[in-house]
Amino acid sequence: MKSLIVFDLDGTLAASKAAIDPEMAGLLARLLAAMKVAVISGGDMPQFQKQLVDQLPQDGDLVNLSLLPTCGTKFFRYERGWHKRYSEDLNADQKKRIVAALDAAVASAGVRAARTWGDEVEDRGSQITYSALGQQAPLVEKERWDPDFAKRKKIAALLSVSLPDFSVRMGGSTSIDVTLPGIDKAYGIRKLHEILGVPIEQMLYIGDALFPGGNDYPVRATGAECIQVANPDETKRVIEAITACERRPAFA
Repeated sequence: MKSLIVFDLDGTLAASKAAIDPEMAGLLARLLAAMKVAVISGGDMPQFQKQLVDQLPQDGDLVNLSLLPTCGTKFFRYERGWHKRYSEDLNADQKKRIVAALDAAVASAGVRAARTWGDEVEDRGSQITYSALGQQAPLVEKERWDPDFAKRKKIAALLSVSLPDFSVRMGGSTSIDVTLPGIDKAYGIRKLHEILGVPIEQMLYIGDALFPGGNDYPVRATGAECIQVANPDETKRVIEAITACERRPAFA
């Protein structure tokens, strides 16, 4: 068995920007009682708090939980409260350049949505995130806007030319995340190894975007074992299998 289970959040533990459901909360609580768990996702810490932390039993084993918001560009651990271990922030000039490149790429790709719900671009400090339908778009609209990733692949291809010195990844159902070069979920995996002392080969990563171009994809290059899931229901079955193995008695 592995020593550390690492999850993506949106599309893996919960629907996009939605809270984990009670069943998922119970399964994660059981997993945390048995081993170390980490979550790496594109959202910032307030989103993690709303979607994940506030839904977990507060008397549970939170000391076993590590949180890596904004695709691993930040790292939080629980020690009588959540404490930030690092944050790989973008500077003002970098942010300005990224926002301008995003605007130009969306216009050139010809995929700008006719209607949006909230801001399309969000400054998350260590990451700039483009959400094609806006930050508050209904889930049903998000799920049908770009189901095959074709629209975002057009944008990402243009960004690879205009922002060659940044990491550009597709995340969620309508978003694109831009971070400093080399600062992605693979970086987060390596920081988990450094901070927790867990060998990477003893990590299992579970995510819904492990395909080329997805924001989970960089993890594949780290040597961590990976499991692709389609949705939170599949993730629940994986967690059930892991906890069942943990409970299985050892034989001499």
